[in-house]
Amino acid sequence: MQLKTTFNRVTNYKPFVVDRVQFSENDIELWIEVTMRPRENGLARCSGCGMRCGGYDTMPQPRRFDFIPLWMIPVVLIYTMRRVNCPTCGVKVEYVPWADGKSPLTAELRWFLAGWARRMSWKEVSSCFGMCWEYVYNSVEHAVSWGKKHRDLSGIESIGVDEVQWKKGHKYQTLVYQIDEGRKRLLWVGPDRTPKTLLRFFRFLGKDRYSQIQFVCSDLWQAYVKVIAKKVPDAIHVLDRFHVMQKMSKAIDKVRAAEVKQLKADGFEAMLKGCRWVLLKRPENMTEKQTIKLDELLQYNLRSVRSHLMKEDFQQFGEYTYVPRP
Repeated sequence: MQLKTTFNRVTNYKPFVVDRVQFSENDIELWIEVTMRPRENGLARCSGCGMRCGGYDTMPQPRRFDFIPLWMIPVVLIYTMRRVNCPTCGVKVEYVPWADGKSPLTAELRWFLAGWARRMSWKEVSSCFGMCWEYVYNSVEHAVSWGKKHRDLSGIESIGVDEVQWKKGHKYQTLVYQIDEGRKRLLWVGPDRTPKTLLRFFRFLGKDRYSQIQFVCSDLWQAYVKVIAKKVPDAIHVLDRFHVMQKMSKAIDKVRAAEVKQLKADGFEAMLKGCRWVLLKRPENMTEKQTIKLDELLQYNLRSVRSHLMKEDFQQFGEYTYVPRP
């Protein structure tokens, strides 16, 4: 049967073989059943230590394992588990290469669902592939656990620190990323955005590793700034441009408001009235009317105008590209 050939081609379940592949159906749905069996004279492996052992008995009922759907038709692996008499672990259920423990999902289906869960919401993945939400959740949890167990934390030289709001109200999580060229990934997630939160990340990373960090990027949240200065004082701390400009805009607005009051008190013309966004916007984002108004203001030596010019000069830091001398 062609389905049997296809299944053998995409899996590697030695020392098990496909006994038969058949369609089954009821009044509601159609599915494919793949019945597995062990190779003749093959010894089972202990699920505890992996040792090949003699058989003890066979389970009375076969187990069913969900496999990746084929043409949106559910695929189910059927296998009657054996128990082994392991000299180290005692009587144990045998190891099978397609599933762990009592999970009804094959490893292939777990990775399949976890991969789609990166592209769509878990609810959408559940709906598209006819799986319950818990299957998607367990698959993602399995992928994350595997990644944490096998990740390599060496060679981290650049990190980014940020917070994300994850519940209504002021509920935050701290996220730390590796942002080295050619290797960008999430390293760590911690509850809240306090100094203790970020300190836990550095304890997790270890002094030998975080002492190699050369660049740190973050916003101006003081809890982060203080911990970064304490733990990696020799690293270059790159502040988030958006938050820096946000603070500069607030400072310019404060200067403008104070100067409006001063001009009014001194009996001068209210030339700064209605000019808030003229001073805060980038020139390329201004309307024609705002551009004309800015040209008029530039003729006067006002503190608000000088603040605006300083802000525009500062913008060049974000656009500057360092070219080393030959």
